Amino acid sequence: MASVRTPDPNPGWLSELALEETRSRVPILYVEAVPVRLDPNGVVEKVGVLLRTSSATGEIIRTLVSGRVYHGESVRSALMRNLEKDLGPMAFPALPPSPTPFTVAEYLPMPGVSALHDPRQHAVALVYVVPVTGDCAPRQDALELTWLTPREAQSADLRGELEGGRGLLLTQAMAHVGANLA
Repeated sequence: MASVRTPDPNPGWLSELALEETRSRVPILYVEAVPVRLDPNGVVEKVGVLLRTSSATGEIIRTLVSGRVYHGESVRSALMRNLEKDLGPMAFPALPPSPTPFTVAEYLPMPGVSALHDPRQHAVALVYVVPVTGDCAPRQDALELTWLTPREAQSADLRGELEGGRGLLLTQAMAHVGANLA
């Protein structure tokens, strides 16, 4: 089954054909974000997980906010662009003052070599936890955003639904912010 993708209104630096060729030869840099809602004390109350169609398989899957860093684009700009692309312009993400990720994720095209897998490419992602305060309305290829408690976000069932091993990243994100599992 062929996947249907919304054309990227800002294709950046490579055509689809050039991107496919590049993906077969060099790692591609991505940013990923775990959107969260905080209580007044800065404690994570809710964690956002996207539902979308997998570009690799055409299946409906759970995933995180994710996207490439374009040539000549800062990491901060790429993170904002991808948050807006997936959550909508009224999400109002609060980016950290320093663009230091909580982890660096490496996706390999060969299954079973690492916990993270992307059959299309070798990808390296800078991963962030980003508080959002506004209204989220998924756009482009994101079908919906589901808000979960930290406990729900770490359930084995949900981790198994997340594309490419991203359940591991979600667990790491919750540990990074000290999310209460009660």
